[in-house]
Amino acid sequence: MDNPFQVITDTFAPKYRVNLSIQRLDGSIMLTLSDDDGVVAKRMISAAQRNDPQRLKRLVQSVQFGIAIEQGHSAMEILAVMTDGDNHKVLQRPPNRQPPLAAGI
Repeated sequence: MDNPFQVITDTFAPKYRVNLSIQRLDGSIMLTLSDDDGVVAKRMISAAQRNDPQRLKRLVQSVQFGIAIEQGHSAMEILAVMTDGDNHKVLQRPPNRQPPLAAGI
């Protein structure tokens, strides 16, 4: 089995600073991802999630999905990345778009 801490770090370290800290006596850890603008994501990871490769994979995808949504990616783009078999791929921030014009009533 791969080291779960290494899997998490390898997935997110190219783009984010990864901080893993022990939170509880039950073995839960807090994952904090940050960049130059601050904290991007925080997630509590249970010992059960950390020690089960399938649950760890789903957790990593969930974090990636949340970050992508916050950055404005489309759901179709996110699903394409998540289903292409590359579990360590992180979406890049989309180009800045002009906000939609508000229509006055």
